Amino acid sequence: MSSPMQVRSIFVSDIHLGTRGSRPDMLLDFLARVECEQLYLVGDVIDGWRLRKSWYWHNEFDEVMRAVLALAQRGTKVIYIPGNHDEMFREWLGLEVAGVKLMREAVHEGADGRRFLVIHGDEFDGVIRYAKFLAYLGDWAYDTALVLNRWFNLARRKCGYPYWSLSQWLKRQVKEAVKAIDRFEVALAGEAKRRGLDGVICGHIHHAEMRMVNGVMYMNDGDWVESCTALVEHADGRFELLDWAATRRAPERFREVLPA
Repeated sequence: MSSPMQVRSIFVSDIHLGTRGSRPDMLLDFLARVECEQLYLVGDVIDGWRLRKSWYWHNEFDEVMRAVLALAQRGTKVIYIPGNHDEMFREWLGLEVAGVKLMREAVHEGADGRRFLVIHGDEFDGVIRYAKFLAYLGDWAYDTALVLNRWFNLARRKCGYPYWSLSQWLKRQVKEAVKAIDRFEVALAGEAKRRGLDGVICGHIHHAEMRMVNGVMYMNDGDWVESCTALVEHADGRFELLDWAATRRAPERFREVLPA
């Protein structure tokens, strides 16, 4: 195996361990091939909503937890910022468990001196904040789309076609969903600007993105259900979104990301 890629910081969120849609295999591969000084878990790591309804857990979920704890034991600074799906851990904010520090939010200082608000982002989602029952309904619809997605991609594999996200495509086709994403991005960027920070790093909406919004940098690290994306900070302070599914599909991109 090639030498691990060395980065300063990694930001991952929306892993949703405890659901059938989660891709712990992809995340384990990523964590084995990319090393960092700081790891931020930006919420919805464990899906408490789903586990309360029906228990679903397997060995790869345990392996993810062990991999994170092993990083902390080896000296990686690990910060866990619970989201709305793992909000039960918000009762433990301020504690450090096995080297993992739980925080409501954090301010990350980049290698180049820029400062970023790190937050899951559900506080800026009007549906989550003011109409939680609609959020649960949306959660059901999302799970249904993921089930359809699995069957759809099973058929694609049998025909020799690569993975393609039906649920992501559906999101892009719905105008209101696009507007909601834009409102979310503007709201998070506005909060970072209000605090005098250079940008914001978040998760929550499963939509990986890096762009300037009203003069500040908005970065969303995506998810490990559909896109399998992570945000990384390099030693010089430069940020990059890694699409791990695409990296694994494209050998030339794999060599670019992971030099020998």
